[in-house]
Amino acid sequence: MNWAFLQGLLSGVNKYSTALGRIWLSVVFIFRLLVYVVAAEDVWHDEQDDFVCNTKQPGCPNVCYDEFFPVSHVRLWALQLILVTCPSLLVVMHVAYREERERRHRLKHGPNARSLYDNAGKKRGGLWWTYLLSLIFKATVDASFLYIFHRLYKDYDMPRVVACSVAPCPHTVDCFISRPTEKKVFTYFMVATAVICILLNLSEVAYLVGKRCMEILGPRRRRSGHRDHPPDTCLPYALSQGGHPQDGTSVLVKAGLAPMDTDGYT
Repeated sequence: MNWAFLQGLLSGVNKYSTALGRIWLSVVFIFRLLVYVVAAEDVWHDEQDDFVCNTKQPGCPNVCYDEFFPVSHVRLWALQLILVTCPSLLVVMHVAYREERERRHRLKHGPNARSLYDNAGKKRGGLWWTYLLSLIFKATVDASFLYIFHRLYKDYDMPRVVACSVAPCPHTVDCFISRPTEKKVFTYFMVATAVICILLNLSEVAYLVGKRCMEILGPRRRRSGHRDHPPDTCLPYALSQGGHPQDGTSVLVKAGLAPMDTDGYT
């Protein structure tokens, strides 16, 4: 694994993420990716070799192993990590596309041309939607894999002994799983980290949508607040401020709402 490339990639993703996004990335990198690379693969590397059945019938251990482990845990986790991290790369690619578009725009119209974006990495317009959809996609992927694990391995359990009666087994035989307790602990750990990542993604979605709604509704509230106060040219408003009727009349004259005679009075 090229750690320098991975570090640069993660720093790029971190640059365009919110605080919750940085926490999510730390959880994925430390508690999921590193645990998978350092420990999980070693725990499951001998799973089929040490899957022993109390029969010498040729082919029986193989079909029984396939019956209870149709897809290996580590391979499902690898696919899950790939699908979960890809949307973050799309955000980086979208920013790179914006920067390239800005560069071509300046080459075409000169260095003093008006910029296409105030900040290419700012989550506005299409980048905001890309980031939001990436969060929804990541949460959906994690939830889907949790459901798949639950369907394949009920309650994420790892029993010590399983009973198998699939042909070519001559009868119901007992098969023994290697290190079931250790595998169960790692399974629960990976499930817990996936749930945390889902909660972080949903919290970030709520944060982005809420912040965007506040940005849209804020100016509207200020505009409606200005409309609630009558302008200074309104006679009742001028009188309510302690002015005299003559002052209010002069206000109307200035506003062009009343004529003025040669003496200065209406």
